[in-house]
Amino acid sequence: MFRNPREGLALALPAVIFATLLFLVPVAILLSEAFRADGGWSVQGYIDFFSVPLHRSVFLRTLKLGVLVAGTAAVIGYAAAFCIVNLDPKSRGRVFGLVVLPLMISPVARTYAWIVILGRTGIVNETIMGLGLSQTPLRLLFTETAVFIGLLQLFLPLMIISLVSAMENIPRDVIPAARVLGANWFAVFFKVILPLTKEGLVIGGTLVFTGALTAYITPAILGGSKVLMLETLLYQRVNVANDFVSASVIAMILIVMSFAANLLLKRIATARGR
Repeated sequence: MFRNPREGLALALPAVIFATLLFLVPVAILLSEAFRADGGWSVQGYIDFFSVPLHRSVFLRTLKLGVLVAGTAAVIGYAAAFCIVNLDPKSRGRVFGLVVLPLMISPVARTYAWIVILGRTGIVNETIMGLGLSQTPLRLLFTETAVFIGLLQLFLPLMIISLVSAMENIPRDVIPAARVLGANWFAVFFKVILPLTKEGLVIGGTLVFTGALTAYITPAILGGSKVLMLETLLYQRVNVANDFVSASVIAMILIVMSFAANLLLKRIATARGR
């Protein structure tokens, strides 16, 4: 496109400078606080953070919910993507539009909708009591289950979109050929579909896992103070305790977990591709 590579670099330079000065530098300064102690460099902030039982519990809960949300989204996403790509073009466009539609709605509105569904007078409790399964409303809000459901609904479209894009590149005759050769659907998925869509799985898994780790609105509304996660704990450390050292430690942990998840997914995809 460019006769001289320097022309492309010159066009990208303003964006690079803008991102560096207004994003990378402030983030680097913030995160550097996590390695400062007594005027020098130290990892004491991490030792102090993980020495508190509450912090360890919050870390494990965040990791568990992130893995559960990403894993469940992958299972549902593969089923949904397989159905979508096998529809006729007109129906595929309509269904895909329904998948994308939630992304156009504010996460705040989507999360508050779960209060109507899971609240003490919500649809679920009204149905349970109407069927005689319980005499009193169940406590569904402010639980890990509520946070899990909210995060799954929030980020599932990202997984489906990633897997649909990957499945559309699979040749149409590959799956019928595998079936003709005697492969059952279990073998077709693990031997044909999964290897050919590993890039979509890596992208979707990274987006969903990272989103579940760093989402604040959904855990704050559906979990409250009873189900603390790292992002809600980060907010408390900054705005309540004014503890920027702990906040920087939490931010660094979230960044490391996000990059580690991406690298792990890539390693698994590479191993399966060999």
